[in-house]
Amino acid sequence: MKILVLVKQVPDSTTNIKILPDASDIDRGGVKMVVNPFDEFAIELAVQLREKRSDVETITALTVGPATAADALRTALAVGCDDAIHLQDDSFADLDELQIAGLIAAVVRDRGYDLILRGKQEIDLDSGQVGPALGEYLGLPHVGALVQVEIADDAGSLQARRRIEGADEVLDVRLPAVLTIEKGLVEMRYPSLPNLMKAKKKPVEVLSAGDVAGLAEATSAAGGTKMSELSPPPERPPGKVLSGDVAETVPKLLRLLREEAKVL
Repeated sequence: MKILVLVKQVPDSTTNIKILPDASDIDRGGVKMVVNPFDEFAIELAVQLREKRSDVETITALTVGPATAADALRTALAVGCDDAIHLQDDSFADLDELQIAGLIAAVVRDRGYDLILRGKQEIDLDSGQVGPALGEYLGLPHVGALVQVEIADDAGSLQARRRIEGADEVLDVRLPAVLTIEKGLVEMRYPSLPNLMKAKKKPVEVLSAGDVAGLAEATSAAGGTKMSELSPPPERPPGKVLSGDVAETVPKLLRLLREEAKVL
C-alpha cells in the first residue's frame, strides 16, 4: 500500500496577523509558519497505519508552496514519512484551491497511491476544497471529516466513520480513495531531534511548472478565483456593565439582548 499525505504550511494560529497596506495579502514578515493542524492528523494517521500493518510500502508527503514550505515537509519526514514532493514555482502562488487540486492530480495521477490523506480544512483559507476536488479530478471516492477509519485486511476497502448532525455516519469505501481527517482521530507525535536530523537526508522531489505534464489543462478547469482584498474583522464594541439589583438589571439585559444584540 502506498500512502500520500497532502501538507500545507500556514501561519501559526497564535501569530498576530497584519494586512499589507494594499490589502492584497497578510504581512508575512516575522510570521511563524507551521504545518496546518488538520494535516498533522493526516500525517499521524499514515504513520500509525504503517505501525499497525506490514503492507504499507511508502508514505509520501506533498506540499505546494514556496521554498520555505520545505519546513513543513521536513516535519512530516521527521514524524515518519519516507519521501516528499515539493511543487514549487512562482506561478503556483496565483492558483486557487480548485486549481491546486488539479495541479496535484496531474502530478500524482500515475503514481499508484492507494490512499490519499489530507486534513479536512486549512486554518488560513478555511474552505476545505482541495481534498474533495482532488478526489473528483482523480475519479476516486472521497470521504470527509473522518473520526475513525479501519482498513480491511486485504487493503481493498476501508470502513470510515464521520460525524453528521445528530449522529455518526459509517461508510464502506473501495480503495484507492481520498480521505480528509477531522480533529480527534489522532494527535501527531512530536518529532525527536535524531529524526529531525534524519529527515534532512530523506529524498525530496522538487517540481516546477515545467515538470508537470498537462499543467495548463489541469489548472484551467476551475476557472480561477481571485482574492480581491483582505481586511481585518471589525473591532468589537465595548461591553456594557449593568448596575443595580436583579429586579432592575434583568429587564435591561433582556431589552439589550433583544434590541441591540438581537439574539432573542
